Amino acid sequence: MKIIVTGNAVAKITKTKDPINFLGAIEKETGNVRDKKYDLFGRTIANSILVFPYGVGSSVGAYTIYALRSHRVAPAAMVCQKADLTVSSGCAMANIPLLVANKDEYNALKDDCTISIDTKNNPPIKFY
Repeated sequence: MKIIVTGNAVAKITKTKDPINFLGAIEKETGNVRDKKYDLFGRTIANSILVFPYGVGSSVGAYTIYALRSHRVAPAAMVCQKADLTVSSGCAMANIPLLVANKDEYNALKDDCTISIDTKNNPPIKFY
C-alpha cells in the first residue's frame, strides 16, 4: 500500500469498477454520481471510502474534489490502483487521505464493508 496523502478515516467502502471523471460524473454540491455510464449512478460518494481504479478526465477534476470537501460531501478517503496527478492534487488540496493499492489489496476491498484508514499504521487499513 502506497500512501499519497496522509490522514485517517473510518467509513463504509463505495467501490466502483469504473475509472472516475470527477468533473463530469460527480455532483460537487451533493457527492452524487450523476453520469448514467457509471455503476455507481444514483449513489453518493459522500463520507465513504471511495475505491476506484484511477481517475480520468480534465485537471479541473482536482478542483471538483476540493469543491466536494467545501460542500462537506467529499469521500472520507480514497483508495485507487493508480494515482494520477488530478486525483493526487485534488486529495492534497482537500486534505483527503489517498492510498494506492496493489491488485491483491484492491481486490480485498469490498463494497459496503466498513474499514478504517490510518496512514501512521502499518498496514494503514484495518478491516472490521
